[in-house]
Amino acid sequence: MSSTDDLRFFSLIARLGSLTAVAREMGVTLPAVSKRLTQLEQRLAVQLVLRTTRKLQLTLEGERYVEGARLIVNQIDELESVVSNSQARLTGRLSLNASFGFGRRFIAPLISSFHRLHPELDIDLQLTSQPLNFLDNGVDIDLRVGEPPDSRLVAIKLMDNPRVVCASQRYLDQHGVPTCVADLAHHNCIVLRQFEGDYAVWRFTKEGREYVQKVRGDLSSNDGETVVNYALDGHGIILRSGWDIQNNLQQGELIPLLTDYHAPEADIYAVYTYRKHVPARISVFIHYLKQHLGHNL
Repeated sequence: MSSTDDLRFFSLIARLGSLTAVAREMGVTLPAVSKRLTQLEQRLAVQLVLRTTRKLQLTLEGERYVEGARLIVNQIDELESVVSNSQARLTGRLSLNASFGFGRRFIAPLISSFHRLHPELDIDLQLTSQPLNFLDNGVDIDLRVGEPPDSRLVAIKLMDNPRVVCASQRYLDQHGVPTCVADLAHHNCIVLRQFEGDYAVWRFTKEGREYVQKVRGDLSSNDGETVVNYALDGHGIILRSGWDIQNNLQQGELIPLLTDYHAPEADIYAVYTYRKHVPARISVFIHYLKQHLGHNL
């Protein structure tokens, strides 16, 4: 077994946090994984992992080892990708992160079709409700709203994503139609509580001027689909991403409001860590997303 294999093996342990999960991932028995870890620790003459009944915990030496292991494994993968200079046959593992709603509706189906083209590539998609601490999660690509502030990350814009103020005709018939941003103060606004920040403060621009309004309502949620369903049921006004409500708008289930005002864009980006040579599995998949995302909306 080569040192590179040991680096990949321990990186997998650190990522999964369970020898049972590692055994399942590698398709071997739990005793085989435990024995290999013991042999690695014996070869290095240090303890890398504290074994408890609940979960594994890396020792200080284990944390140092996995930090260096990830760097070396990434460099090897990049080097092999550049040397092979072939994007026709993708191999290895591609790890992705996306939000629950967008990931389920758009990314997962595209992964399915992409995998048919590249069946030798292992693809892992994790869905999260909070922003990803990108550098600490070992993810190849994070599909997110907006460009990241971290200069160590590269952001590729995949699609425009305007945000729309809207409500059902039922609500508007009962409560009237707002004609300016200030009117929102007198309406039941359904707030989406995601991430940190002033989620109840809605911002708009019109002809170069900014308009800010604190909104309130008796319904809120941290789930976008729930918020849309509240609006469809006639409970109030929402501010949602275009990808999420496009069909509702086209079918007349939701009516766009304040159309001469513009909410901040929520464009979708593919984000990855900066590297001199981008592995083909990353660049090819991002190119595939750029080609197909717009057609699915």
